[in-house]
Amino acid sequence: MIRAGRQHLVRTLADLAAQQGVGIDHYTRLKPYEALGFPKPINSQGSRIRLYDGEQVDAYLLGKPLPPLPETDDDGDLLDRRECAALIGVAPDSWKTYKNDPGLIESRIEAGGVEHWPRRAVKAFQAGRPGNDAPKPGRPRNTGDQVPRDQVPTRVAELLDADPTISAATVTERLGVHRNTGQDALTRLRADRIADHIAAHPTLTPTEAAAQLGYPAGQVRRATARAETVLRARHIAPYLDNVAAALHRAGWTTQETEPDVQFPGDDRVVAALVLDGDQAPAPALVWDERYGWRTAASRRHPITKGAVPPSEGGGVRYLTGGITPPPGDVVAALTTTDA
Repeated sequence: MIRAGRQHLVRTLADLAAQQGVGIDHYTRLKPYEALGFPKPINSQGSRIRLYDGEQVDAYLLGKPLPPLPETDDDGDLLDRRECAALIGVAPDSWKTYKNDPGLIESRIEAGGVEHWPRRAVKAFQAGRPGNDAPKPGRPRNTGDQVPRDQVPTRVAELLDADPTISAATVTERLGVHRNTGQDALTRLRADRIADHIAAHPTLTPTEAAAQLGYPAGQVRRATARAETVLRARHIAPYLDNVAAALHRAGWTTQETEPDVQFPGDDRVVAALVLDGDQAPAPALVWDERYGWRTAASRRHPITKGAVPPSEGGGVRYLTGGITPPPGDVVAALTTTDA
């Protein structure tokens, strides 16, 4: 975590490379940050972007003892998503839902390119979460959803926390949302949590994980299928991140961002990378686990609806090299055109 009052000291690997007067690629090849005695990252273990305390790094480079970081928790501490999830006792992926709470959206802080939330905001959110017995209005006929769409996942997560056996019908009644809205949110949450449980217990099948989480067998067919897709997406995520980084280095994206991953039909993994650089060879790039990479003609809607892959032409071109060609090959393929 970033201790209270130390946000201005946060440094990324890119900052450390610049401090040493070398490029980030050269710096990450040498990996001086893995040397004995180098300060440890201050964010949670497993984070894709490493963050360091600048005061500690400066001391290390000068050969001085590392100044200790504060050990007492403070309401001003900035927590990343794993730390927020741990504080309220949920799985890290569940935080992707909870962070859409309006209070957490307002308090979100980006430090070193990573989302953080003040400890006080997370504690306030936890204190305000309604229990399963809190009154929830039904959805009158011929009216719209009573809960704003962006708040539905958070509210459904609260209900699922309180009662793992909750049905879509009960979600509809308590939140006053359309049955399809409640069912979709419930399926997504259960799938994420099944995937989390399998990650912690790799020998389990999705059905066994669902049973251990207390989910009724008759309600989780879609969720277990989606959980398998979620697990495949997590497995491929490092590769997609590496391709995104390569495209960023090529100057075709203005910032290095995680791909937008979607699960059409709950049964396949599709990811989109928007290429918004001035010299980008295409508006966007799409990866589908069935056929690999293709270009897209639209930045706003790069992933097309339906299970049938779009035909080539009109800005769509399939890149050769298999399902997971090396990032450099993806960049090279984008710079060439078919004869």
